[in-house]
Amino acid sequence: MQAEYENRRQQLMAKIGNGTAIFRSAPMAVMHNDVEYTFRQDSDFFYLTGFNEPQAVAVLAPHHEEHRFILFVQPKEREKEVWTGYRTGVEEAKSRYGADEAYPIGELEEKLLQYVEKAERIYYHLGRDRAFNETILKLWQRLVAMYPKRGIGPMAIEDSNVILHPLRLVKSDSELALMRTAAAISVEAHNKARELARPGCYEYEIQAEIERIFRYRGGTGVAYPSIVASGDNACVLHYIENNRQMLDNELLLIDAGCAYDYYNADITRTFPVGNKFTPEQKILYEIVLEAQLKAIAQVQPGNPYNAFHDTAVRVITEGLVELGILRGEIDKLIEEEKYKPFYMHRTGHWLGLDVHDVGVYQHGESPHILQAGNVLTVEPGIYIVPNTPNAEDQPEIDPRWIGIGIRIEDDVLVTATGQEVLTDGVPKLVSELEGNR
Repeated sequence: MQAEYENRRQQLMAKIGNGTAIFRSAPMAVMHNDVEYTFRQDSDFFYLTGFNEPQAVAVLAPHHEEHRFILFVQPKEREKEVWTGYRTGVEEAKSRYGADEAYPIGELEEKLLQYVEKAERIYYHLGRDRAFNETILKLWQRLVAMYPKRGIGPMAIEDSNVILHPLRLVKSDSELALMRTAAAISVEAHNKARELARPGCYEYEIQAEIERIFRYRGGTGVAYPSIVASGDNACVLHYIENNRQMLDNELLLIDAGCAYDYYNADITRTFPVGNKFTPEQKILYEIVLEAQLKAIAQVQPGNPYNAFHDTAVRVITEGLVELGILRGEIDKLIEEEKYKPFYMHRTGHWLGLDVHDVGVYQHGESPHILQAGNVLTVEPGIYIVPNTPNAEDQPEIDPRWIGIGIRIEDDVLVTATGQEVLTDGVPKLVSELEGNR
């Protein structure tokens, strides 16, 4: 895997030329008082280094005569390692992670200057670490002040995201192997959850089984807080309380994905808690399923990113008009976004090291064009939220629809000739979801 990290750094350095790129590790996050959450590395930092410790800085300086890849890390300290875990240390940072040079993190301000002073510009993302932002800005201001005397140095700071994130947007074979594993574990968990869901069960019981499988199969845990939403709860997009007892004749919406070696899956399924959909549930479900299947068909290399969303919106709008939930001419309803009280989110997002992965969706007025190696979710839905006010010129909502929430989501890889649904092992046809489980 180190060869892959090296290749990623080489690609980035080829783009920055005589610049210097600086990346900061993620900080530790406090859960409560002096108890910290399990550490999760910053995705950009991990993508370039594979280094999984806090208090670290990676520097890429392709113009430097000796050191092109430099790591600043926590030094070995036996007393602290006994309490908080083993550290790689300075020497192993070079041998294990391929750094040309490594230093203790305490020497950052002293040593960093030599890798920046001759650069044409600094590539750095001004993120949430305000203290480190100040460190970089002060260094840059110092070099700008020296420029009139030296005639050399970085006169600008450019956001590193602009050059790094397009690389992350196209997944390599090794990345796809990890994503397929995350997907396979998630598929198993969803299928087990559907077997166990019964009237009288609590949402948290289903959540517990899903997350048990994630860890049992070698995942690092959840890719995001699991949503196990029965009844009206399915109309809350990010419902995570998961504490309600499920009843017969209700739907259960499960949105859960496994994280595996930093890569994520993201699956949603909606199915009856009992053995059958009610007539109203089935009608709405089949509209969402049609929208999803037609949207997935639009995931093709060369297609604009927005094509699959536009397709889903049209299917859902047409279905709502046919049911009398919306009224009007289809194109006008779409233009005026009259569907949004019932379908308020986009149809998908990039997927990878982050669940909502990096990468642009739009280039000015032009949508991103899909290419082989992109991975995205396709997740249309319909939510007839209780107490939704009627839009002007729209009909009253028949009470029989109210409280039904449905979403169907799969992870889709853009291939050279079309698409591959990485999560198609979870059933979603009505005939597969009804009957004894």
